[in-house]
Amino acid sequence: MTVTVLYSTKASATGGRDGRAETSDGSFAVDLSTPKELGGAGGQGNNPEQLFAAGYAACFIGAMKFVAAQDQDPKAIEGATVTATVGIGPKENGGFGLTVELDVSLPEVEPNRANDIANRAHEVCPYSNAIRNNIAVKLSVIS
Repeated sequence: MTVTVLYSTKASATGGRDGRAETSDGSFAVDLSTPKELGGAGGQGNNPEQLFAAGYAACFIGAMKFVAAQDQDPKAIEGATVTATVGIGPKENGGFGLTVELDVSLPEVEPNRANDIANRAHEVCPYSNAIRNNIAVKLSVIS
């Protein structure tokens, strides 16, 4: 698959799950901490799963905007919310894996149209495409 890159960014991490991460331009920096559920101390920092969930949710809204614009109906996604739940745990065959659930709320759209927008967004979203066939995504349209 060939991608014509229109934008790229760079971030670095030090210290792993109990370290720090930041973008090369300095616009974003975050302290990291391992959740107690994964054997860490918890703490004030964030973890990679939280960052992935936030990025995926934001990106998915962008994909829905794209789909609505294709339909020449940009107002369809007014008030839209996407909540991404990312889970992590050991896989049966070793190593660790992720789970993802996306709850999509399109309060201004009737349910069938909301499902159509969400499903089409799932086909064009770069995060969805990046993990397709590697992580099962449960996509639900709510309210």
